[in-house]
Amino acid sequence: MIKKSLRNTILINVGAFVLVLILELLSGWMLIDKYDTKLSFFMWGLGYAIIIMAVIWINHFVLIPFVLDKKRYLLYAVLLMLSILFVSYLRGYEKDGWIGISKFFFFLLYTTGAGMAVFFLRRNARMQKQREEKEKLQREMELNYLKEQVNPHFLFNSLNSIYALSRQQSAETPEVVMQLSELMRYQLESARKDTVLLKEELEFIENYLLLEEKRLSKRCTIEFSIDGDVSGLRIAPMLLIPFVENAVKHGAQSTNEQSTITVSALIKNSTLRFQITNSKPQMSVASKRKGLGLENVQRRLKLLYPNSHKLEIDDAERSYTVHLSIDLNTP
Repeated sequence: MIKKSLRNTILINVGAFVLVLILELLSGWMLIDKYDTKLSFFMWGLGYAIIIMAVIWINHFVLIPFVLDKKRYLLYAVLLMLSILFVSYLRGYEKDGWIGISKFFFFLLYTTGAGMAVFFLRRNARMQKQREEKEKLQREMELNYLKEQVNPHFLFNSLNSIYALSRQQSAETPEVVMQLSELMRYQLESARKDTVLLKEELEFIENYLLLEEKRLSKRCTIEFSIDGDVSGLRIAPMLLIPFVENAVKHGAQSTNEQSTITVSALIKNSTLRFQITNSKPQMSVASKRKGLGLENVQRRLKLLYPNSHKLEIDDAERSYTVHLSIDLNTP
């Protein structure tokens, strides 16, 4: 990486030197007849190019990194002016005295300023690229971490459901175990992907609700509906299930009263409107409902759909409703 960076720096500066040389030769082309030979004209242009680039290189490789970047602004300005004045004196005093020095001084000041502009533009572009690469890497690492957290969280809740059925010695326990294995297979496969088909994700939620409906028996009424065309649309995996898990946990699972869970998915113009409502028990204890799964999904939404999702939560006295809207056309 260091060798590549050094090679690029050398190539850029050699290219800059050649460009300055060409510009100097072109600017003095009308005066070529004043020189004895074309070689002497070329040497004249080469001399100017060396002087210009020498000042630029001193500024770029010495003054900026060792003085300006250390926030010694006054010292930097003084040293830069002195270096330009020194080179101007060496070049211009023999020909026209102080007039030649002043002409050469302002000429070098202009060329050095132009070189600084190019230098800072290139450095800012490089730093911006590095920041973007770091942000992308950090984002990928955080998303992977959040996805890994979802897996055990979902498994823990599902095993609780099976444990409850086994305590009841339910005849449906073996069937529920098979359903759970199918759910886990989908989860493990989807965890390796950035996106999955929305149709598959909604089917996963439906199967999970069927599993919970068996466990909760007749004391919970669950309704699930899909409206709109889901074909071709994709969504981040395991993004919606935490809301469903929370509805079960804080609704039907927390009481022996009759309860309801209503889940609806409306797809219109590639926008998913997902709504889930669960009833709350009469003697419920006030809770902020900030479980691990819900915190994770809120964080994932901010990372994956930063400007194309809207999440609203209505925590009423007798019901808890989540409204989620996502533009699935977002890259």
